[in-house]
Amino acid sequence: MIEGPITFDRMARWTVIAVIVVAVFFILDKLSAVLLPFAIAWLFAYLLYPLVRFIQYRLHIKVRAIAIIITMILALAVLAGIFWLIIPPIISEFGRFTKVLTHYLENTIHTDSLPDTINDYLFANQAQIKKFLTSENFMTALKEAMPQLFTFMGETMSIIMSICASFITLLYMFFILLDYEYLSENWIKIFPKKHRPFWASLMGDVEIALNNYIRGQGLVATTMGILFIIGFAIINFPMAVGLGILIGILDMVPYLHTFALIPTAFLAFLKASETGQNFWVIFASALAVFCIVQVIIDAIVTPKIMGHRMGLNPAVLLLSLSVWGALLGFIGLIIALPATTIIISYWQRYITKDTDEVTN
Repeated sequence: MIEGPITFDRMARWTVIAVIVVAVFFILDKLSAVLLPFAIAWLFAYLLYPLVRFIQYRLHIKVRAIAIIITMILALAVLAGIFWLIIPPIISEFGRFTKVLTHYLENTIHTDSLPDTINDYLFANQAQIKKFLTSENFMTALKEAMPQLFTFMGETMSIIMSICASFITLLYMFFILLDYEYLSENWIKIFPKKHRPFWASLMGDVEIALNNYIRGQGLVATTMGILFIIGFAIINFPMAVGLGILIGILDMVPYLHTFALIPTAFLAFLKASETGQNFWVIFASALAVFCIVQVIIDAIVTPKIMGHRMGLNPAVLLLSLSVWGALLGFIGLIIALPATTIIISYWQRYITKDTDEVTN
């Protein structure tokens, strides 16, 4: 524990440190849009650096820039291969869904040409449509819809800005990899000499925790994807491989794979339309796969893999996911395990002085 009496001088230092920490968080929050591409670029650079070193030194590519470009091309090729396994089948299934929906509507209204039926309806009801368009109710609805339209346009602009930020992130990553050794070894010089040992040891803990988290969560996500592929194949669910791969990728952020329930419901509807089976039976069987796999992952895989990698008790592991998720949402789920490990490591190293128990 902390030794010595709590004096006014010590309280003043703690207060100043607390104010500085709050100020730093405030500044980071205000500059998050600018700093986020740089942070993502540094994370990707950290992940790709071993491959860059392998290409440069083992394959004897003497120019670092060329090794970086080759690495980025390989990484993009891997991502393209993954998307090739997922996106084309989804587009194909959506085309089949459109045909099924059109066939259903045409059979419901007993017509062979849906566009001709729509045109005939509009021509036969011109007076009613004109009256509706000039009515007060329509104008009120239009006024209420305009803010939603502007919101949609703003979201569209956000997507465009995100694409631009992606190119900026690639540039950041390229230049970080270009001088990775220098940046990783000399960043500590921004701190006064007497504080450098603290920051060096803390960042060492961060690197260990981040490395263990990425490896552990990657193994958990891979296991989940394989289990979903097996489960969907057993129930003969459409696009079993592609959907399983998608779920595995989403699970790199814990519990983000629950969004896969949306395409799952879509595929269940498509299978029901084509085979004549009951939609709820098909969807319930897919939900059963979700539940069984989730129980296996939460009860066996995650505690074993992540508990071993991060050095956390399974109960602490699940609690950290819940707390950080509640505080910061999906970002909290991403940083929950490494952040918890770092906090515990800091507490043991500098507060309780239990240096033998610090995670290595």
